[in-house]
Amino acid sequence: MATLIEAQGLTKRYGATRALDGASFKVETGRIVGLIGPNGAGKTTALKAILGLARCEGSLQVMGLDPYADRDQLAERVSFIADVAVLPRWLKVRQAIDFVEGVHPHFRRDRCLQFLERTSIRMDSRVRELSKGMITQLHLALVMAIDAQLLVLDEPTLGLDILSRKQFYDNLLSDYMDAERTILVTTHQVEEIENILTDLIFIDNGKVILDLPMDEIPAHYAQLLVAPAQAEAARALKPMSERQLLGRHVFLYEGADAAALEQLGEVRRPSIADLFVAKVGGGAA
Repeated sequence: MATLIEAQGLTKRYGATRALDGASFKVETGRIVGLIGPNGAGKTTALKAILGLARCEGSLQVMGLDPYADRDQLAERVSFIADVAVLPRWLKVRQAIDFVEGVHPHFRRDRCLQFLERTSIRMDSRVRELSKGMITQLHLALVMAIDAQLLVLDEPTLGLDILSRKQFYDNLLSDYMDAERTILVTTHQVEEIENILTDLIFIDNGKVILDLPMDEIPAHYAQLLVAPAQAEAARALKPMSERQLLGRHVFLYEGADAAALEQLGEVRRPSIADLFVAKVGGGAA
């Protein structure tokens, strides 16, 4: 696989604050990558750097381009959905399509209309007349109609109900993703994207603290569920975190011996949320 994004020692300062502090990571072509971190961890700054909207120290290449210096070239090959709707409220749906078609050389009007036909959005509706879910659907239709190599999503389903969120990701996978495209997504609703991710990056205090393909997580991390009688033996194996669930103790380990864990209780692959709490939250449940 070709490397689409490569960051080395990415650093960004805002006064005395380091939004990014030597962050290094790679994103390969054809992957769906989750960039996960707490508020203020540096996620948005990293996305701005990738999109060419912020100049950073260190080295950053996106599709072989310097995103800040070559922003015009990059804009033709990257699409972006932000967490806040940016369409003017007075704009009609038809006008939004006309505008994107006029400014983007790789926009396919027929593809956009095909997607909108599956929604209840009317062409003559104004943005102010649409629900938040419908505005997100409109954003997605406009973005999916652009033949872009990289799609960046920053909290794309923020504020949507569970049905709208599921429909968003279903449409994304069925109508956009293929072997030549790459998706980079940030969200706090990690449970909803866990099954679609191919790679996982954790960022905290401007530093990348985990960067793994999803299928390699079981080789590095394990979750153990034990009865109270086995808790002390489990603690002796030095877990990253511990919590209680329905009368049982739940431990999370990094690099532990799988055979030793299996002798104590039930071993599972940890969820992204549990792994995130252990790595970022210091093991606090």
